[in-house]
Amino acid sequence: MKNKYSEPNSEGFFGSYGGKFVPETLMEALDELEKCYEDIKSDSEFQKKIDRDLADFVGRPSPLYFAERLTEHFKGPNIWLKREDLNHTGAHKINNTIGQILLAKMMGKTRIIAETGAGQHGVATATVAARLGLECHIYMGAEDVQRQSLNVYRIKLLGAHVHPVESGTATLKDALNEAIRDWVTNVDNTYYIIGSVTGPHPYPMIVRDFNAIVGRELIHQSQASFQSLPDAIIACVGGGSNAIGIFHPFIDEDVRLIGVEAAGQGIDTGKHAAPLNDGEPGILHGAKSYLMQDSDGQIMATSSISAGLDYPGVGPEHSFLKDSGRAEYIAVDDESVMKAFHQLSELEGIIPALETAHAFAPLDLICSEFNEDQNIVINVSGRGDKDIASVAKLEGIDLE
Repeated sequence: MKNKYSEPNSEGFFGSYGGKFVPETLMEALDELEKCYEDIKSDSEFQKKIDRDLADFVGRPSPLYFAERLTEHFKGPNIWLKREDLNHTGAHKINNTIGQILLAKMMGKTRIIAETGAGQHGVATATVAARLGLECHIYMGAEDVQRQSLNVYRIKLLGAHVHPVESGTATLKDALNEAIRDWVTNVDNTYYIIGSVTGPHPYPMIVRDFNAIVGRELIHQSQASFQSLPDAIIACVGGGSNAIGIFHPFIDEDVRLIGVEAAGQGIDTGKHAAPLNDGEPGILHGAKSYLMQDSDGQIMATSSISAGLDYPGVGPEHSFLKDSGRAEYIAVDDESVMKAFHQLSELEGIIPALETAHAFAPLDLICSEFNEDQNIVINVSGRGDKDIASVAKLEGIDLE
C-alpha cells in the first residue's frame, strides 16, 4: 500500500504523534509556514533553485562508497557508506537549511534563529544566512558550547550571534526552549529554522522533505553500484533528521530501516538519550512523541558522549515508525561508540562525527544477520573534525 507510512494527516499527526502544541502567538506563524510550503513545494522553479544550490553550493550528490576493509573485517554483508560528511559544512544539516532559508526569503523574513547541539546545524544555518545577507542568531546549550568550541567559532566567523543557554542541563533541549521563546517574541520578522524532524507541524514534514534528497540519491546509486535496493539502511537517531532523510524514500520498499540511539552510560542506568528504547509518549517542544520522562511526566536529564544526540525526545514520525514496526530502533553506549569511532578512522580513513559513530557501533550484531551477497548502507551523517578535541580530552590526551 503506497504512502501507508509517509504523510501526516491534516492536523500534522503521524498516527498519534506530532501535532501543534504551541502558544496561540505561534499558530498564525505555523499556519503561514504550512500554506507557503504547500504552495511552493511542487513549484518547478523553486525546486530548480534548490537543486542548483545543492549541486553548486553543497556539492551534491554525495558519493556512495564501498567500505572494503570494513566489509572484510565483519565478514558479512557488503558495507556501503553514504558520504554526507563530504557536504559543504561537513554534515547533512545543510540540505535542510538550503530549503528553509529560501522559504524564509519568500515569506519576507529578515531575521533567522536556530538551535543547535553539536553545532553542525548552527554552522549550516549561519552559512546560508550569510549567503543571503540575513541576521542570524544561534542558541546553544552552555555545555555544548564548551564541548563544540570549534563549531562555535565557525558560527561566529560566518557572522552569526551565538547565545549560550545556561538553564536546565545546558544542552540541546534547553537551547530549543530559548529559541522558541525568541520566536514567540519576534514572530513578525523572524524565521525559525528548526534543525531536526522535531517541533510542531509542519516542521517535521518540511525538514524530512528537504533531507530526503539523501534517500532519493541512494535509490539511483544503489541500483548503479549493486543493481538492487539495499537490504538494510542504518543511521543514528537523535531528533532524527539524517535518519528520516535516508529512510523516507524507502518507506514503501522491502528494506530494513535501522535507527541507532544513544544509550549513553547504559539504558539500565537511566543516563542515556534513547527515548525510543526507554521512553513514553508525551509532549515536548510543540509535538507529541516518545520522551524521556519520569513518573510525574517531568522531562529527564539526558547523557550522551555526542552533543547532537543529547536530547530527551525524538521526531514524531520516528515514534510512529517504531509503533507501526516499519523501522527498528536499537541503542549503543558511549564505550561502543568510541570503539566504532576509532575503527572507522583506522580501517577506512574516515573520521566520523561522534553522532555518526553510533550508526557503526552495532555492526557486529547487525552484520551477523546478513550474508555476503547482501548490501547494507550506513549514513555517514557528519565528519568528526568538530569532535577531535573532545575525544582527545576523554582519552587524556593534551592537544595544547
